[in-house]
Amino acid sequence: MHVPDGMINLPVSAAAGVVAAGAVAVSLRGARRELGSGPLAEGHGAERTAPLAGLVAAFVFAVQMLNFPVAAGTSGHLLGGALAAILVGPCTGVLCIAVVLLMQGILFADGGLTALGVNITVMGVVTVIVSYGIFRGLLRILPRGRRSVTVSAFAAALVSVPAAAAAFTLLYAIGGTTHIPVGKVLTAMVGVHVLIGIGEAAITALTVGAVIAVRPDLVHGARGLAAPLKLRVGGELVDAPAPVPVAAATSRSPRGLLAAGLGTALLLAGVVSFYASASPDGLEKVAADKGIDRKVEEHAAADSPLADYGVKDISNTRLSGGLAGMIGVGATVVVGSGIFYVVHRRRTPANAPVADGRS
Repeated sequence: MHVPDGMINLPVSAAAGVVAAGAVAVSLRGARRELGSGPLAEGHGAERTAPLAGLVAAFVFAVQMLNFPVAAGTSGHLLGGALAAILVGPCTGVLCIAVVLLMQGILFADGGLTALGVNITVMGVVTVIVSYGIFRGLLRILPRGRRSVTVSAFAAALVSVPAAAAAFTLLYAIGGTTHIPVGKVLTAMVGVHVLIGIGEAAITALTVGAVIAVRPDLVHGARGLAAPLKLRVGGELVDAPAPVPVAAATSRSPRGLLAAGLGTALLLAGVVSFYASASPDGLEKVAADKGIDRKVEEHAAADSPLADYGVKDISNTRLSGGLAGMIGVGATVVVGSGIFYVVHRRRTPANAPVADGRS
């Protein structure tokens, strides 16, 4: 659902840019709290949490390259807002999607540069707010446990995609550069993105479930949801005493999971992406069918050596696409981890550790 330049006029694109900038600013403050909390951060700070958030951004980048068929001549791909928010927190999730969209726009000419604010607002802010609100709401009424986290992740991701399609339609209604009845655009956009949402929900639930199975402490949305242990005393079930924290438990290194996650992202972007559907995605299909792409402009980065997810001057399509995908994953994880490291390190004095008085 990457909106190109020229589909939304400049005033509305600029306004969306202001909204996106404000959301990113708020998320920067919130991400400091999210990156500095949880068992992984205790005693270790950004050295562990920043790479994890950077990996989430890189994983979203990789999976977005895997377009899957949803209807005749139409494909879809992960938006990633729900997945990122559940794994690393809503504020950090917004930043993850913003990093992905920035890298895609600058390096791969995917998503307009003047439309960057539109894309961050639609694909990042809206998906995160909608999905995380649904996710937390469901967890309050479902039984406490890992299965509820997976089910809630599925439902949250499912709804977030058509919500993003509706948000795009609203921006088109205000600042579209073509004059197509908004009702037709809304029906087409929401209709196809409900189908795409099913794929998004499956990917999100499978990924969250896989991480929970290995390291539930690394899933932001699953913190504090473990059901209390019950003991049978005198024929009655009573809550077991809370376990005493063990230093070794909170110091478990996520290095293995990080390596596995990075390897998976590289494999998806470098190899599996070659087998992705070549059909236009939901927005591209609706734009072509309804004519809302008549004034789309050439991308400012069209001459990038990685434009269209291929390495310039490499004639072998498979090799070119695979290298471009792996370069994108590497660049995203490096840039994302660096940004998250700086975000976490720049905590306010009020959040900084209190000195113990020793010199």
